[in-house]
Amino acid sequence: MEKVELNNGVKMPIIGFGVYQVPDAEECERSVYEAIQTGYRLIDTAAVYENEEAVGRAIKRSGVPREELFITTKLWIQDAGYENAQKAFQASLSRLQLDYLDLYLIHQPYGDIYGSWRAMEKLYQDGLIKAIGVSNFDDDRIMDLIIHNKVKPAVNQVETHPFFQQTETEKFLKDNDVQMESWGPFAEGRNHLFSNETLKTIASKYGKSIAQVVLRWLVQRNIVVIPKSVHKERIVENFDIFDFKLDNEDMKNIEKLDMGKSAFLDHRDPETVKRLSNMKYKINTSIKSGTM
Repeated sequence: MEKVELNNGVKMPIIGFGVYQVPDAEECERSVYEAIQTGYRLIDTAAVYENEEAVGRAIKRSGVPREELFITTKLWIQDAGYENAQKAFQASLSRLQLDYLDLYLIHQPYGDIYGSWRAMEKLYQDGLIKAIGVSNFDDDRIMDLIIHNKVKPAVNQVETHPFFQQTETEKFLKDNDVQMESWGPFAEGRNHLFSNETLKTIASKYGKSIAQVVLRWLVQRNIVVIPKSVHKERIVENFDIFDFKLDNEDMKNIEKLDMGKSAFLDHRDPETVKRLSNMKYKINTSIKSGTM
């Protein structure tokens, strides 16, 4: 398994398994279990996905030693603030049935992110989190955190795919020693990604699928990627990207697909801020060590 080294020395697998939009508990547990059996060691979830418990059961059932796994979850907007973030972290840890997290991210750049970050710094210093970072933060917000806090974000997880390549953000994060991580690598199939002629031609050249080409393209940019699937054959296929390498011509041809804008939403749009800030997840009050 190829890994990247974060700015605090922690090693993170360059490919992982995401569980966004897998709310069904049985399906989520099965998919994560199959991913771990396939060889994935990075598992990415979030409180707002409402599947941390299923992820935790799959981890426990896998039998893989904890130290071999890299588990990420995220703090949602409703839990922003110093005290709230500490409680939310403990609740996530309990749902996952873990003693520590490898990576904890502020999921959205809204609410009391400064109080949340101070809470995460404390949890990091206490050894309960191996690394802390953010998701969906623009470059200026990253710089603000770097300048005004003790611990620099280790990761920024942002939308990255062939139609929104984020090359300027990639350079900024690299220059500031923050690891870039891609969510939505397949753009959820938008813009006809899985029938795109450029990607189809490249895939045919290597005897690979379009999905494998996209993941390989991201890995060669040194971007961590977390594809999701609930189908075993695709879970296996997405992991099988280390036996070929795209040449410079392939990389340049994929560069031409960039549309320079999100396929989903603009995080600076006031309506986006309002909609996401009003989105709530159910808090499992049955978990004793982490009730909120």
